[in-house]
Amino acid sequence: MILSTLENPVGYRVIRHLGLVQGSTVRAKHLGRDIMAGLKEIVGGELRGYTELLNEAREEATARMRSAASDLGANAIVSIRYGTANIGSGAAEVLAYGTAVEVVPDPATS
Repeated sequence: MILSTLENPVGYRVIRHLGLVQGSTVRAKHLGRDIMAGLKEIVGGELRGYTELLNEAREEATARMRSAASDLGANAIVSIRYGTANIGSGAAEVLAYGTAVEVVPDPATS
């Protein structure tokens, strides 16, 4: 499946719009990550535990979005965007959304 932040992926032509698709996940912080984050706040630097947590959440949200697009018969998702939100204390949602479409190679760009 083609995933693109563009409305029209280069080299392809959209022949059918199938609708909005989305995927989300809510993840909670881990005590071990919180302890390391507290130490990093003192000395500075990247909070790798949180970076990993958000990367995993983006991957899961993207997989769920792809599944929704596949269910509609799409072979691409265009105009993909991501959003995040805090859900209560210590949890965050990652949302992936875009437009499910059917594309074909565009001979004009070959």
